[in-house]
Amino acid sequence: MFKKVVLGLVAFLVSVAFAMPVAASQIIRIDGSSTVYPITEGVTEEFLKAHRDVMATVGISGTGGGFRKFCRGETDVQNASRPIRGKELDACKAAGIEFIELLIAYDGLAVMVNPKNDWVKHLTMEDLKKIWEPVAEGLVTRWDHVRAEFPKRPLKLYGPGTDSGTFDFFTEEVVGKARASRADFVASEDDHILARGIAGDVNALGYFGMAYYEALKDRLKLVPIVSPKTGKPVAPSMKTVMDGTYPLARPLFIYVNRKSLDRPEVARFVEFYLKNVAKIAKEVKYVPLTAEELRRTEERFTRRITGTAPR
Repeated sequence: MFKKVVLGLVAFLVSVAFAMPVAASQIIRIDGSSTVYPITEGVTEEFLKAHRDVMATVGISGTGGGFRKFCRGETDVQNASRPIRGKELDACKAAGIEFIELLIAYDGLAVMVNPKNDWVKHLTMEDLKKIWEPVAEGLVTRWDHVRAEFPKRPLKLYGPGTDSGTFDFFTEEVVGKARASRADFVASEDDHILARGIAGDVNALGYFGMAYYEALKDRLKLVPIVSPKTGKPVAPSMKTVMDGTYPLARPLFIYVNRKSLDRPEVARFVEFYLKNVAKIAKEVKYVPLTAEELRRTEERFTRRITGTAPR
């Protein structure tokens, strides 16, 4: 079921376009994170099979770009690979947008190199900070600048664009401040563009969501990250994300416009989403919530508890 993002989105929208004609008010508008997209795409496909009178669109503007639309009231559901931030909260409040924050799954960020890279066995969080912090721009430009034992080869970097929640999360966890990053890297909200870049450049290093790596692992080489807790290299997997041993694990969310839930088709969609998200998250290689976490998420929705959930 896992598709290439661009082609998958086109095919998905085309299939929706041939659904039974519906009023504009019955279109469910979804946008935001490319990381959460495969889960939401899968849920939406199943929902539309059972609800032929409803139409839905699923866009990919990145978490930040999606929140700008969501807080203007342009979308009903927002996919997010990080929690909503202060300025976004303020924008929603100014526009009178109330929302329900729903935790839906977990993911781990994968750090990858080209398969022909034979010198990187693992990296530490300190290595990643040395590579990606703002002061590294123009200074850390070769692999031996990272570690003296690495070869004197150019270091080519690939990563999510600044509208991506993955960019926000990675910079906060690695550099210590969200959005603090060197700017001299190939950036894109489309993870397949990043994957093609890494796969085609022996000197490359990049990062994006674990689930995308799983879909493209025949073209990429995963780099284990040393856990600050144990001092041992850990690769991202369902197990290491779930048990917290992988240093770059993160929660995934959807945000639902409270007013949109007055429309029966949106309420039915979110109900369907929560009933099916665990199964579909596993199918597309994400880590599902525990039974207790899912119960709390369902309770927030059932009780229509607006705002952010306690951390």
